[in-house]
Amino acid sequence: MDGLERQMEVLSIKNKEKWIKHYSSSQKILLVGEGDFSFAACMGKAFGSAVNMVATSLYSKETMMLKYSKAATNLRELEDLGCLVMHEVDAHTMSKHPLLNQKLFDRIVFNFPATALKRSESNIRQIELVKGFLGSAHDMLEVNGEIHVTHKTTEPYSKWEIERLAEDAGLRLVEKVRFKKADYPGFSNKRGSGPRADQTFSAGNSCTFKFSRNIT
Repeated sequence: MDGLERQMEVLSIKNKEKWIKHYSSSQKILLVGEGDFSFAACMGKAFGSAVNMVATSLYSKETMMLKYSKAATNLRELEDLGCLVMHEVDAHTMSKHPLLNQKLFDRIVFNFPATALKRSESNIRQIELVKGFLGSAHDMLEVNGEIHVTHKTTEPYSKWEIERLAEDAGLRLVEKVRFKKADYPGFSNKRGSGPRADQTFSAGNSCTFKFSRNIT
């Protein structure tokens, strides 16, 4: 039993299970590609604790602080709630990270994946990002675990063909549900790159795709 599992056991004894939308305080949750960590902070506050969570960012802590005005506040809240926060974690290789390679998760979540490029969202680099993430996340799932990817479903995002990418990674679609930002109080989805990195964008026409391992 590793440290995260021991913390989960203590949490289950001390606290009644709490939910926010698809996520429970009894689940081991990995959050990937967090912007200003507002999604992680939202979940931690809903649970009253974040000891069941690991939240990661591609950027260094210093870069993230420069990009996002509320990053410092969100990180302090997550620290107080007991979340493991990790910086400079690549979604493609996270299953081999020394702090993650021995951990399995019930839910692995990537909201609005995007590379730091100025070109169209339909370009090959965006697709490769999602493909690499799905392959790495596949190896980090508990037996009944799920991978959740939220992104827009209109053009050009529909060209990602995310269900096909998941199938190629040995995953199957469990459910596709409409994403409602209002379900996650305090979550601020960020553009992530350029001079407008700290600005939010419309999350309309977005869905959360839930995948599990294809065991057939």
